[in-house]
Amino acid sequence: MFYHVKRLQYNAKPERPDPVYAKKLQEVLGGAFGEITVMMQYLFQGWNCRGPAKYRDMLLDIGTEEMAHVEMLATMIARLLEGSPVDQEIAAKENPAVGAVLGGMSPQHAIVWGLGASPNDSQDFPWTSRYIVASGNLLADFRSNLAAESQGRLQVARLYEMTTDRGVRDMLSFLLARDTYHQRQWMAAIEELEAEGLETTPVPSAFPKANERSANNHQFWNFSQGDESAQGRWLQIQVDGKAIEYVADPKPLTDDTVGHHAGHPKVYTTTGEALIGANGRSLDP
Repeated sequence: MFYHVKRLQYNAKPERPDPVYAKKLQEVLGGAFGEITVMMQYLFQGWNCRGPAKYRDMLLDIGTEEMAHVEMLATMIARLLEGSPVDQEIAAKENPAVGAVLGGMSPQHAIVWGLGASPNDSQDFPWTSRYIVASGNLLADFRSNLAAESQGRLQVARLYEMTTDRGVRDMLSFLLARDTYHQRQWMAAIEELEAEGLETTPVPSAFPKANERSANNHQFWNFSQGDESAQGRWLQIQVDGKAIEYVADPKPLTDDTVGHHAGHPKVYTTTGEALIGANGRSLDP
């Protein structure tokens, strides 16, 4: 059960309207790494969690907090759109610069959403559940969460630099702080999962080792010119007790080739065989 409190988690008051910036801000609301994505991702991970109760509770705690971030961003976007574009139509006609600015706003903000926020990204592409990851494997999911928070904080930081509005920056500074903690949180959760032996690397750790071609699980294949890739720490680790082998000039491991396939006659694909007519003769010229 969810219970809505009629107060924002943090301030969402811009100093002035800015319809163009409102369009930019849509990215961290409805984009691939926006607040709608992490909200839905954490909630579904929590609802689907079959692990210890502390992980489920943590997921639902943070997923619910992300609802508050969605509300803050939607409120900020609506406030940035107040007074535009209808109320500024005269000013736009009198001042070409104002008209140019308003021309950069999202038409959907005015036409579809009535000067309100939308569940879309900065290009008006609709949010989709295909953005979220909720696999049921907590280690795989927590790694995805860490990546989502990293990308989300990166985008918020870039948006911070795109405005001088102190009210907008105040809200973004709060979101940056929460993303800072959430990145650390997922790192700690990953460490705890592995320490408790609930899941380890590689994911899924329960997959039978006998079904893995272990002869190739400790090789780095150099598939580009130069050997700079040989200088990384990824060559100093071990896999199943084996040192990493740097294959400078990798070769195919099979003589199998991509050759001719006859295809199925009922789908009428073009093959390398000549067509045969009703009289048994080839239709080739």
